[in-house]
Amino acid sequence: MSQKLLASTLIIIVLLFATQCGFVSRRNEPSNQPQQQNLHGPGNSFAEKSYANAEGKIMRYLLFVPKDYDAKKKYPLILWLHGAGSRGDDLNLLLKGGDKSGIGFLAKADVQSQYPSFIVAPQLPSKSFWAMPKSPEPTVELKLALDILNKVRDDYSIDDARLYVMGISMGGFGTWDLIARHPNTFAAAVPVCGGGNETKASSLVNTPIWAFHGNKDDTVPVEESRRMIEAIRKAGGKPKYTEYEGVGHNSWENAFKEPDLLNWLFAQRLNVK
Repeated sequence: MSQKLLASTLIIIVLLFATQCGFVSRRNEPSNQPQQQNLHGPGNSFAEKSYANAEGKIMRYLLFVPKDYDAKKKYPLILWLHGAGSRGDDLNLLLKGGDKSGIGFLAKADVQSQYPSFIVAPQLPSKSFWAMPKSPEPTVELKLALDILNKVRDDYSIDDARLYVMGISMGGFGTWDLIARHPNTFAAAVPVCGGGNETKASSLVNTPIWAFHGNKDDTVPVEESRRMIEAIRKAGGKPKYTEYEGVGHNSWENAFKEPDLLNWLFAQRLNVK
């Protein structure tokens, strides 16, 4: 086993171990209250959904529909891949912790007034993963997330040229994996404190990417992002990369405060024929 393969495998094992031992909060006990009531907050409203594929595999997800949705217009869509602490069967977890810094922020009324957009946030079952970067096949869960994305595209008026994917930590790994396997689907990607398979760099050169990481991250080493960025640049791509000095694993708190992030993201468009 090569050193790089071993390193990526160890990262996945560490994330699983940290979640099970409590270093990454599991917080996945079902709520005794109706979840729908807890998914509403100032300026945002998410609906609980469930998807089952032809084999009977089920994945639950949150769906945000822009206020005053008009089927005659085309809307951008953000696919959000959460971190390890939000796995389980309580969709409320997706609007807490690090995920709140992401989709909670994106759904705020002032953000939506400027950038009206759909948000799709699937939830992993406990002990599962978005990605195994070195695997030749995507995980079942990543396939389900893409199925959900496509269902929303069928059900609503979505701009196929403005599909975006974001993820933090374990979701950052999922983001890198998804754009590597589907390089002609997403107009832009924002992986935060994640990592991927640098041997797939050639498939990423045409995807606008803005990656973030803290250089004091003791859960996912900063070398994971550095290696991906370096490989893409060597392959001819021009990804954006922001590394925060002295910041640990919670680099998403900094990332979603970047003043240019949303302008950059929603300006990206895929050439759809």
